[in-house]
Amino acid sequence: MNTVSTEATATAGALKRLSDEGVSIWLDDLSRKRIESGNLAELIANKNVVGVTTNPSIFQAAIGSGEGYEEQLADLAVRGVTVDEAVRMMTTADVRAAADILRPVYDATEGRDGRVSIEVDPRLAHDTTATIAEARQLAWLVDRPNVMIKIPATEAGLPAITEVIAQGISVNVTLIFSLERYREVMDAYIAGLEKAAAKGLGLSAIHSVASFFVSRVDSEIDKRLAAIGTDPALALKGRAALANARLAYEAYEHVFSGDRWTALGGARANKQRPLWASTGVKDPAYKDTLYVDELVAPGTVNTMPEATLNATADHGGITGDTVSGGYAQARADLAAVEALGISYDEVVTRLEDEGVAKFEVAWQDLLDAVQKSLGSKGADAA
Repeated sequence: MNTVSTEATATAGALKRLSDEGVSIWLDDLSRKRIESGNLAELIANKNVVGVTTNPSIFQAAIGSGEGYEEQLADLAVRGVTVDEAVRMMTTADVRAAADILRPVYDATEGRDGRVSIEVDPRLAHDTTATIAEARQLAWLVDRPNVMIKIPATEAGLPAITEVIAQGISVNVTLIFSLERYREVMDAYIAGLEKAAAKGLGLSAIHSVASFFVSRVDSEIDKRLAAIGTDPALALKGRAALANARLAYEAYEHVFSGDRWTALGGARANKQRPLWASTGVKDPAYKDTLYVDELVAPGTVNTMPEATLNATADHGGITGDTVSGGYAQARADLAAVEALGISYDEVVTRLEDEGVAKFEVAWQDLLDAVQKSLGSKGADAA
């Protein structure tokens, strides 16, 4: 028996089935080592990866280690650049390189996939004007048609999404936890397309995804269910996040089949696809592919950390659409959680606030690490 070919076939099996169901597989990670070692190209070639997402925590882990960035850090130190400029030079260089690797996918899918996302400075999450300016700057710095600019779905982020889309820049809306905010995100996207059309821009080149966070919802609600401790409460553990995501998909189907969308669709506009984010399972009691197996639906994206990607390749249970048709049960699950005294609105508000705060902390840690490296490199040069 040819073990290598058998393993390759098995690996391709679950991931290919996921792709065949209409789910785009994106990798939720990026580093210079991953780019230069050929690992990213290997994942594209062999594991159905067709996109990459980054966030401040990912860059903090990659650049904070210093591995692969020594030469560029030395050059930046000699030039005497600010730490903010240094971080942007390094992060945009990585995104540009990844975008080049994914360019064939972008071309083959007419811009639908082959995307690499980079986030605006998280410290700007509550500043609309600065977010717009940062998004424009990032698009200019990366200078690749397959870049997506990530904008958080805060109240200040919503008008920024509209304006950046209106300027023809593709956007990945991030940190979405609530159904109400998700509807506002879709509305902001459509408003941006309408403004773009009014300015005479072609809509077919503008793409967007809406990153709906999954595992963090279970982490927060499960903690509260465990504190209640009754059998009915414990029976609901691990159900809220899937219910929330499935109802988000129901909202997506409704919005992008409505009258307001019809005219834009006729002008070759692209639907804003739901993207399942935070899909790494945090509770070891759950199957490690839970948020992949149970969120299969056409026209979605699942961005996975590499461990989840490998787990799906190894033992993912891809059995067809596991979202459509589950809406009544999803509503019942969330209603049951509410009936126990756990406020949905309070949970999702907390998660949004915590999400922004975590990215701010990661970004500051990155700035601190780079500042230290610039200082040491500058001393070495002197």
